[in-house]
Amino acid sequence: MVFADRDDAGRRLAARLGYLRGEPVVVLGLPRGGVPVAFQVAQALGAPLDVIVVRKLGVPFQPELGMGAVGEDGVRVINPEVVHASGVSEDELAAVQAREQAAVQARAARYRVRRPREPLDGRVAVVVDDGIATGSTARAACQIARAHGAARVVLAVPVAPPGWQARIGAEADELVCVDTPRGFFAIGEFYARFPQVSDDEVIACLERAATLQDPPQASTARAAGGADPPARSEEVEPRAGVVRLAGYLAVPQNARGIVVFVHGSGSSRHSPRNRYVADVLNDAGLGTLLFDLLTPEEELDRANVFDIGLLARRLAEVTGWLRAQPVGCQNVARSCDLR
Repeated sequence: MVFADRDDAGRRLAARLGYLRGEPVVVLGLPRGGVPVAFQVAQALGAPLDVIVVRKLGVPFQPELGMGAVGEDGVRVINPEVVHASGVSEDELAAVQAREQAAVQARAARYRVRRPREPLDGRVAVVVDDGIATGSTARAACQIARAHGAARVVLAVPVAPPGWQARIGAEADELVCVDTPRGFFAIGEFYARFPQVSDDEVIACLERAATLQDPPQASTARAAGGADPPARSEEVEPRAGVVRLAGYLAVPQNARGIVVFVHGSGSSRHSPRNRYVADVLNDAGLGTLLFDLLTPEEELDRANVFDIGLLARRLAEVTGWLRAQPVGCQNVARSCDLR
């Protein structure tokens, strides 16, 4: 199985986690690549999204070998057997811990500028990454989640090598994986698109998830004692010739116009940054349509990515489709992202 991107992987993973809907779940993405996957899971479960910032404590002369982990709020988990077998002294352990704890605090400070850590006490922690390779970071994340008070820890990933469960051991109460292909060499080989995820994208995911948990418009309406304003917000399939493309249309009541976000190769309608910008525009009274110019199958042919005539026709056809929609607005502005 090959996932189109992390968003696709997250949706497929979420389908395996439906049994958790209704439970006191907190979805924890592992920065950075695990966060877009976790975003999709959190939306499907109707659960809050957070990150779990963790750093493995590697043995000084063999960094790949974990002797423990550190997380936010000074939480530390130590494997005394590894420390003893490796002959690591207290001073060496303290030096490694100080360095990794500083890295945790620096990253956490960037992610926590606007919102504190989601409490885990007595809740189900669903730890999500974009895949498992060695499993060391995932194990550490599960340990940290439990140390923060999680009553139950579920480790969920889209892809992992056969026998991956043995690498995690008893650190998680439940293990969920979409696919365990043979011939596993690297996580990225099972994604059609596997770009690096930036800190800004992580923050955008967190902001968008928080907005969807308690939308600003809904909060304002409730504070005023009124009902939520009607709006159209749904996945759509605009037609372009004989092809149906994938899009997401959101139109607030009495929208003054609609901004079209056009996504080519390397981006998609699920881009956290663009969805965040779309939310801001929706709050300002503008509708938004985010759509992909190519189908996942078409993107595999790189010639389509540079076929300007095809892409231009798609934009014109989708704009025409949008004008024919009963969305209460015929003023269409275009914000093009043709990466």
